[in-house]
Amino acid sequence: MRIGLYPGTFDPITLGHIDIIGRAAALVDRLVVGVAINRDKGPLFDLDERVAMIEEATAEIARERGIAVAVHPFDNLLIDCARDVGAGIIVRGLRAVADFEYEYQMVGMNRQLDDSIETVFLMADAERQAISSRLVKEIARLGGDVSKFVTPPVAAALGARFGAGQARL
Repeated sequence: MRIGLYPGTFDPITLGHIDIIGRAAALVDRLVVGVAINRDKGPLFDLDERVAMIEEATAEIARERGIAVAVHPFDNLLIDCARDVGAGIIVRGLRAVADFEYEYQMVGMNRQLDDSIETVFLMADAERQAISSRLVKEIARLGGDVSKFVTPPVAAALGARFGAGQARL
C-alpha cells in the first residue's frame, strides 16, 4: 500500500491545498494530511478547527478517488511523522521559485535523516498557484472577498473570526 503524507499548517486550508490533495490522492492508496502544531506561527485557527476544516474539505476527494484520507496532527520532525503514519512519500506543494529553494534544502535534510522516504513535489493548477493561507487571512482581515480562495465553510469561519461585517463572503 502506498501511503503519502501531505504536511502543512493549513491555517486555513485553501483551494490550493485542496488541489494538491486531489493530485496527491491520484498517486497513493492512502493520504495522510499532516497538520503541523506550530505554536511559533501563532495560528488563527486552533488545531481542532483546522482538523475539522480539512476533514470537511477532503471528504469528497476521498469518496471520488476511493482512497482513505486521514488527518493527523503532529508536532515532531516531519520525517518522524512520516514514519509514524507509515508514509513512504512526502508530498509538498510548490508555488514559486522561492518555495523550491526552501523545499530543496528540506529534502536534503530529510534524506539525511531517512533516505527511504521520497519527497514528491506537486504544483497546484495555475489559477490556484498564488493562493497562500497568509494572504487569505490578510484579505479576510481587511474585509475582502475570500470566496475565490477557500471553500464556503472556511470563508464563513474567516468571516466569523474577523467579524461578520468585515470579510465579504
